[in-house]
Amino acid sequence: MNGAGTVALVIAVCGALSYAAASILQAVAARRSSGTVKTMGHPLYLVGIVCDMLAWAGSMVALRELAVYVVESILASSLALTVIGARLVLGSRLRRRDSIAIAVTIGALGLLALSAGPQDDVAASGWLRLCLCAAAFAMVLAGWGAAKVGAPGGMVAALAGLSLGGAALIGRVLPVPPGLNGWATAWAIATEPLTFALLTFAGTGMTLYAHALQRGEVGPVTAVHWTAEVTAPSAIALAFLGDTVRPGWGWAALVAGMAIVGAAVLLATAPATNATHDTAVAEVPRPAVPTAARSAVRIIWWGPPPIWRPPDRGAAATVPDRPFAQLTWTPVVDGGNFDPLGRFKGAAPGQRAESRRL
Repeated sequence: MNGAGTVALVIAVCGALSYAAASILQAVAARRSSGTVKTMGHPLYLVGIVCDMLAWAGSMVALRELAVYVVESILASSLALTVIGARLVLGSRLRRRDSIAIAVTIGALGLLALSAGPQDDVAASGWLRLCLCAAAFAMVLAGWGAAKVGAPGGMVAALAGLSLGGAALIGRVLPVPPGLNGWATAWAIATEPLTFALLTFAGTGMTLYAHALQRGEVGPVTAVHWTAEVTAPSAIALAFLGDTVRPGWGWAALVAGMAIVGAAVLLATAPATNATHDTAVAEVPRPAVPTAARSAVRIIWWGPPPIWRPPDRGAAATVPDRPFAQLTWTPVVDGGNFDPLGRFKGAAPGQRAESRRL
């Protein structure tokens, strides 16, 4: 592996670390928030999204020098890093088989890096452009149809993995004109049809993966997703895009790739993976208000809590009845028919009682 390949390998490993860090940050943000909307606006969650974007951009750069099977396998190993991070940060439980899967992943990654052969630049012919653009459009239709008919989460996850794998294939063959300045290169990439196919693949994959997590369990969905994203694009790149393996290392690369995929499938069921993917926080349940009292209770849904809280009216029934002094009003009548205490003694016969203002 030359110097550029070594740099690309380091970038791919940093991308896997960034994916793992994003999962941990988003999980911490979810635990510190009180709702889905607040979670997505939490600073740690936003930093996690930035980490996801950096990891994806790094994988596109690494694909310029490394084979698709190497980059995708390294990204799949981010599950092992996520499990380790969840154990250290979130205190999640680490099973013995999870530890074995992590050790297998680390060894397989080293073997896979040694097996990578030199990769030549691939010329994006008109036929290749047409096939990749048509595949991106087909994935949009397939994903829309799967969501429309209510397909199981595993099927939607497979489509999501194939979509992101298609984005990796385009990252391998996306032409970058040499000898141009920065603006000219950016314009050439922006007007390239494969760029639109790349964005379509990426957007479709992320949307379908989120939809799959809503319809299925986290472990099986993640396992199917990574299996589809690693295996199918790697096979296509080896068959049609000129990806090579070092002479005599074919079986070693195959075994290492299968070991990484198998470890990812196992780690997808780990408690730490569930802890980092369950980012949707349920709303805090509000106490039920009796139907008869709903019209008399005013509920404040926003703003600071009131300083004065009304007493519990339900406790009034337990207070024993006590006699209260009755307030009475006695008029003062002209005629001197009142005793010294102000009590009326009665009007004399033929005397008219008149009220006097107090």
